[in-house]
Amino acid sequence: MKMWGRTLLLAGVCGLSMGGWAQAAPAADSVTPKQIASMQAKLADWPQLAYYREANAALPPAAAGEQRVVFFGASVAEYWGKNGSVFFPGKPYVNRGIGGQTSGQMLVRFRQDVIDLHPAAVVILEGTNDVSSGRITPKMSEDNWESMAELAKANGIRVVMTSITPASDFPWHRGLHPADKIRALNAWLKDYCASHGLTYVDFYSSLVNAEGGMKADLTVDGVHATPKGYALMTPLAQAGIDEALGRN
Repeated sequence: MKMWGRTLLLAGVCGLSMGGWAQAAPAADSVTPKQIASMQAKLADWPQLAYYREANAALPPAAAGEQRVVFFGASVAEYWGKNGSVFFPGKPYVNRGIGGQTSGQMLVRFRQDVIDLHPAAVVILEGTNDVSSGRITPKMSEDNWESMAELAKANGIRVVMTSITPASDFPWHRGLHPADKIRALNAWLKDYCASHGLTYVDFYSSLVNAEGGMKADLTVDGVHATPKGYALMTPLAQAGIDEALGRN
């Protein structure tokens, strides 16, 4: 029974689509108590609510007249401002990206990491990990995006939804041929925003190459942007924010 329990735990963790988690687990007979404890902790906080808990508590209220904006997503959001890229200097923008997250995980933490920060707008950047999971259907992603948008609107938060950035393969999950799936999801996002009075920002068209992947000089690994890639994305995001905040 003890070995069976360990095997189930390892299988469950290997099935999670999160940054640093989607790795081959050690054989059940070689796993250490420390590894088991680490896996149990990850399973206990599947949406990673603890990730920004201290930062949220330390964040002061927005100043009078300040229009706070939360960038909310996975690694595309989290890495914006890291590794040489620049994250909107002088702007009251808050980054709440967590690398490897899926739309389902984002939905669970939306109240804590977006609504409770009382922003004027939220920029939702996600989709790559849904596609790379190989298990999350387009309908599941669409439902989660709709739910986040509805939560934001119900709390008076303007919504900016961005395209999924291009990828023709995933280094951590080869052979999924995601280019067509990403194009289809982006078409849905664009149509959804148009029909629901939301702002859509198209990063995809500025980053994509002929094969449906990201241009070589704009990516570090075929998926994540270089500082040059983020420099192209920045004015597009800012224009989307300006549009959303200017809506009546």
